Amino acid sequence: MKVYTKTGDKGSTSLIGGNRVGKDDERIEAYGTIDELNSFVGLLSDKVELSVVVKQLKEIQNYLFVIGSNLACGNAEKPKSIPTLDDEKITSLEGFIDSFEKELSLMTNFILPSGHELISLTHCVRAICRRSERRVVSLGSEPGVVVYLNRLSDYFFVLSRFIAKELKVEEVKWEPTKS
Repeated sequence: MKVYTKTGDKGSTSLIGGNRVGKDDERIEAYGTIDELNSFVGLLSDKVELSVVVKQLKEIQNYLFVIGSNLACGNAEKPKSIPTLDDEKITSLEGFIDSFEKELSLMTNFILPSGHELISLTHCVRAICRRSERRVVSLGSEPGVVVYLNRLSDYFFVLSRFIAKELKVEEVKWEPTKS
């Protein structure tokens, strides 16, 4: 089977189920941004050297693929091969967040996404996650996915702080300039 089909050469693509839409359709934008997020989660997973975090990131990547597949169905009936969305994944993220927060000091300032390449990358992933959330909100029909992505961006924020602690890197506090 060839990778290229030429069916999208005029700016449209097929959703799962066969319905064709423009490549700039908000549904395509939503699951395309989920794909981008998943790719950056993979990069983060390749860079981080904490096995517990790598395991969590792999779990997140797998679920992002489930989300993207579900979004790609549009309003068509889902094939049985596509897993369903699972509210337990939100609870799982909350558990990850809680376990990291137990080890962190109370945050008293806003922090800047910097201090170490891995911390900055984690914040980039968080920002892409927020964009993914905005794209899914535009669809208006995926409340469970919105909640998951909202919690996932919280996870990446807390993960950035946890990584700073593990690397013994001081968080860069935001200090507003006075005009």
